[in-house]
Amino acid sequence: MTDPVIRALDESDADIFDTLPDPLGARAVHRRTRHRPDWKRVAVRDGAVVARGAWWGGPDDAEPLNVNWFDVAEGEEEAGAELLRSAPWQVALELNLPAGWRADPRLHAAAEARFSAARAAGYELLVQRFLYRWTPECGLPDRPERLDFRAEPDDAVFFDALRRIHSVTLDAHALRAIEEGGLDRAAQEELDFFRWCPSPREWWQIAYTRQGEPVGIHIPAHNPSGPCIGFIGVLPEQRGRGYAYDLLAQCTHFLVEQGAKFVAAATDQGNFPMAANFAKAGYPVVRERIDFDPGRRE
Repeated sequence: MTDPVIRALDESDADIFDTLPDPLGARAVHRRTRHRPDWKRVAVRDGAVVARGAWWGGPDDAEPLNVNWFDVAEGEEEAGAELLRSAPWQVALELNLPAGWRADPRLHAAAEARFSAARAAGYELLVQRFLYRWTPECGLPDRPERLDFRAEPDDAVFFDALRRIHSVTLDAHALRAIEEGGLDRAAQEELDFFRWCPSPREWWQIAYTRQGEPVGIHIPAHNPSGPCIGFIGVLPEQRGRGYAYDLLAQCTHFLVEQGAKFVAAATDQGNFPMAANFAKAGYPVVRERIDFDPGRRE
């Protein structure tokens, strides 16, 4: 058996990316995703594609933000590992899997092959996440109407709220940012993401009690794939009162009022309170995502 050849694609040969079987249904997931041909790479052995990866970023990004499509053929974990190791971009890897994949032997084996390839390339598991997709058929969640929601033009107010919210957080990405750079880094990463989204800055809102006490923030957003729950966060001193649900319900209603026909969302599987709020608000789990980190960042 010959060694695989790792190579990038371009417009002239991008179609060979689709020659590898797709047992985990990535093609359907990414039907609205624009992958640049020159950010796609394949491993070819004896004329056949045995591993593939599609790196992804926003339309204005000079470099990709993550690998969001990664596949290996049966028995080709090392070819997949080399595909990742040799890439010019060492960024996060997101493996998007069908809900219930653990219970299906075929899907479980396909997922484990990708996990093995990622680990062999030096990637480390960061977190497992639930992916949600609300549609009108789910019904709009009831709004408790306990809170007032106001736009706030000052980024410093959101930065302070994010620092306080992340001082007691279950979010794995925030915890990693705190470990590497403290609360300021975690708050700034969130703000950078909000700014990166193409949705209007005026959508960001702060929630207050009827007595005028701040409760938390919610960020209705659009990412390049469509409307989404950008962020839900309750201040530490206001927790234990069920306000996260209020924020989620308001965020959903807000996006629908802006014309959203669906709303995407995600939360860590270990964040049991937020997962319960998504269930209460009528958000079904449609996929799962396994996030791998390529290693320590500067």
